[in-house]
Amino acid sequence: MAIHKSRINYRAKYPDASEAVIEVLEKSDRKMEYQQYDLKVERYQLDHTRLSVTWIPSREDSYERLTDESRQFASEEESVEDAAIKAVLIEKMLSSLKILTPEEQELIKELFFNGKSEEAYAKQVGISQKGVNKRKYKILDKIKKMMRI
Repeated sequence: MAIHKSRINYRAKYPDASEAVIEVLEKSDRKMEYQQYDLKVERYQLDHTRLSVTWIPSREDSYERLTDESRQFASEEESVEDAAIKAVLIEKMLSSLKILTPEEQELIKELFFNGKSEEAYAKQVGISQKGVNKRKYKILDKIKKMMRI
């Protein structure tokens, strides 16, 4: 556990430093103290009117303490809901691709599934890269509209 230490007197240590520099140094020390001590300390709050004591846990916890208490952690795996939504979207996208013309399907297949660049595909079909780019965005807009239905 970190221990509070006395604060450094930066005005005495650096007499030629400007007020702005001194302020930054003091804020930096306070921030370090907060991260090293304040976050890790458990506290008690006394309520004199109700004659009660409230325990306030630290805001930073160790993995070991949480596992000792059998706390549950969020799974890193994909949730069932997310997997179901993903499957529906993939199915919708694949059915949208089937509606495209053979030329549009070829462009999408080459660019997105085979990883070909627009420039390489443009050379293959004999048009400009800019033409391929325009066609790609028209096709993607068409797919987006079909997926909304």
